[in-house]
Amino acid sequence: MKFSFAGFVALAAAGMVALSSAAQTTTPPPPAQQPAAQAAPRNPQPSGQVIFSRSTDENGQTTTQSTQPAAQPAAAPKAQLAPPQVAAEDAERQAVTFTDFDLDLRLRSVAQQIAVRALVTVRNDGKTPLVHIPLQISSSLNWERIRVNGKDVAFPVATLNSDADHTGQLHEAAVALSQPLAPGASCKLDVTYSGAIAPSAQRLLVIGTPDDVALHSDWDRIGVPFTGLRGFGNVVWYPVSSVPVILGDGARLFDEIGEHKLRLAGAHFRLRLTVEFPHGQAPTVALINGHPAPLAVTEPGGLDQSQEVAGVATADTGGTTLGFEAPSLFVAIRTPHPGANMTVFALPEDEAAVEAWTTAASAVTPFLQGWLGQRPRSQLTLLDLPDPEDAPFETGALLATAIRQASPDQLNGFLVHALARARMNSPQSPNSPQPPAWLSEGVATFMVTLWLEKQHGRDQALIALETGRAALALAEPASSGKNVGQPLALAISPVYYRIKAAYVLWMLRDIAGDPALSAALRAYDPAAGVPAPDASKSFGKDAGRSSFEKLLEEAGTPGDRSLSPGWQSGTRRDLAWFFADWVDADKGLPDLSIGGVFPTTTTAGNWLVAVAIANNGYASAEVPVTVRTGTGSGATSVTQRILVPARGKAVQRILIQGKPTEVQVNDGTVPETQASVHVTTLDQPAGSSSSSSQSNPPHP
Repeated sequence: MKFSFAGFVALAAAGMVALSSAAQTTTPPPPAQQPAAQAAPRNPQPSGQVIFSRSTDENGQTTTQSTQPAAQPAAAPKAQLAPPQVAAEDAERQAVTFTDFDLDLRLRSVAQQIAVRALVTVRNDGKTPLVHIPLQISSSLNWERIRVNGKDVAFPVATLNSDADHTGQLHEAAVALSQPLAPGASCKLDVTYSGAIAPSAQRLLVIGTPDDVALHSDWDRIGVPFTGLRGFGNVVWYPVSSVPVILGDGARLFDEIGEHKLRLAGAHFRLRLTVEFPHGQAPTVALINGHPAPLAVTEPGGLDQSQEVAGVATADTGGTTLGFEAPSLFVAIRTPHPGANMTVFALPEDEAAVEAWTTAASAVTPFLQGWLGQRPRSQLTLLDLPDPEDAPFETGALLATAIRQASPDQLNGFLVHALARARMNSPQSPNSPQPPAWLSEGVATFMVTLWLEKQHGRDQALIALETGRAALALAEPASSGKNVGQPLALAISPVYYRIKAAYVLWMLRDIAGDPALSAALRAYDPAAGVPAPDASKSFGKDAGRSSFEKLLEEAGTPGDRSLSPGWQSGTRRDLAWFFADWVDADKGLPDLSIGGVFPTTTTAGNWLVAVAIANNGYASAEVPVTVRTGTGSGATSVTQRILVPARGKAVQRILIQGKPTEVQVNDGTVPETQASVHVTTLDQPAGSSSSSSQSNPPHP
C-alpha cells in the first residue's frame, strides 16, 4: 500500500483498475492456447452456441464474428423451444434501459449456488420499436423462465463472448414480444435463473495473465465464509443488456462498464435476500450496493449438530435508488469493530491491524468535518477480503480491501478517500438519489489532494494533480466541434469523473474560496428538485444548472485569500460560464500562452506590468497571474486572477513595488493541453521577455 495520488485513484477504480493492471502486466499467450473468441462455455449444461465474438490479434487489430444461434435442445424448458432467431444487434442492446429491479435472491453458500426471481422494468430508449428484449446474465448461470404480462414467452439463448463477466461470456436471452415496444415505452418482465458462481479468471487467463494475478483480480464467488458479487464488469448476477466487449480492445470494456452504471443510475432497486448456511456458520454482515442490510438469522433449533440442516439468514433492502454504480452483493462471516464514522468487518487473523485503521479514521475525521460537515451522509464499511493480495473494491459507502498493518501516513491518506466518498453517498431509500459521479468520486479525490496540501504543502498537492493531467489531456477532445467528449455531469470514464472533477473542484475553490465551496458541499442535496418517480430520467441533469451551482453562487464570503477580484461582500457571482464549459459540456482543455509582458515604471519605485494572455483552447479559464520582484529573502509577489475566454485573449495589469523579474500564468490548478504553468523571465531592456512552460508548479 503506497501513499500517492495515483494509488488512491487506482484503489478507487476498484475492479476496473484490477482488470486493466492485469491486462497490462501480462505476456502474450503461447500459440497453442485457445483464443478467447473460441473459448467454450464453462457451464456444462446446455446453454446455446457462441453467436458473437470479438478478438484482438498480436497487432492490435480487432475481429468481430457473428453466427446464427443454435436451436435449443429437447431437454430445455418449453419456453425455449422456439425456432432460431437472428441474434440481437448492438443498437437493440443499447436501447434497453432498466428502470426497476425487484429481486428475490437465494444463496446456497455450501454449493456456491444462486437462484433468482427478478421482476424488472425496461424502457426503450432507442429510436425504433423493439420486437424483442435482449437480457444477459453470466455464462455460469442459466435462464429458466421468462414471462411478459403473466404469460410465458419464447427466449432462444445465445452465448456471447464478453469480458463484462469474469468467465468471459454471457448468456443472452432474446425475449420475444407480442407487440413491438415503442420508443419511450416500458415493459415489465418476470424472469427466473440460477446456477453456481465459483472463482473464475477465464477472461484474464486467456490473455496470458499469471494465475495468481488473475485470481486476485477476479475474486468474485459464492461461499460460506465469503460471498462477493461485484456486478457488471466483474460478475453479471442480475439481468443486463450490454454490447459485448473484450479486454485488449482499447478502453471499450471500461467505457461499457461506465455506460452501464450511467444507464442504471436513478433506477429503483429492491433485493430480498435469503442465505442458507451450515449450522454454526451464520453470516454476520450483508452489504447490498455498498450499504449494510440488517440480517435476521434463524439457526435450526433442538437438532443434533451433525444433521445436515441449514440455517437461514434473510435481509431486505426495501425500496432504494441506484446511483452511479453496478449493483453488488456481499455476505460474509466477519467480526465487526466500530470506529469513527465507520465499522471494520475483519477476519480473526487481521484483528491485530484493526486498531491502526480505526486510529487513522479518527485522525482524519476532523479534517473531513471541516470541509464536509460534522455528520456524514453514510457510515463507511470496511470489509476484509479473503486474501491479502486481493484487489480492493469500492462502491457506495463500502470499501472491500485487505485489513493489514500499514504506517499512519499510508492509512490516513487511504481513509481520507474512503471516508469522503461515504460522506457524499446518501443512505439507501426510495427518495434519496445518489449524487452524480463527478461529485461523489470527484470530491473524494479532491479531498485526497487537500490532505496532501495540509500535510506536505500546496506544491505537493499540485504535483499530485499533475500526475493525472497527461491522461486527461489525451482523453479530451482536441476540438469541441469534432468530438463531444464526455460532459462531466454524465461522464462514464474515471479520467473524467475523478481526475477532471478534482481539477474542477480546485478551480471552484480558487474562484469561490474555501468557505464558499465547503458550504456548498455541506448543503448539497442530490434529491433537490428531482421527483423520485422520475429519478431514472433525471440522474445527472441536476449536476448542470444545479442546486450545487446555485449553492456555490450564494455562498461567497468576504475575506478569503482565494476570492476572485470583484467578488465583494454580499454579492452573488454568476458561475454559469464555468459550469457551461467544464460541467454541462466537454469543451476540452484550455491552451494558454503568454503573448507578451510589458512593464512600465510609475512613481515611488512602483511598476505597472501588463500581461497579455492567449487561449487557443475551447474552454474558458480563470487563472492566477503572478508578478515577482527580486530574489531570495527580498523577493515579493502580487497575484491576481483573470478570466481568459475560449479562443480569445485577455490582458491583466498588475501594480507592484520594485522592478519585476518574473511573470507566471497558471499555477497548475487549471489543467491545460500541454502544460499548466507558464513562466516568463524579464530581461533587459524592459518590455522584452523570455518565456518557458513547466509541467509542474515551481517551488519557491
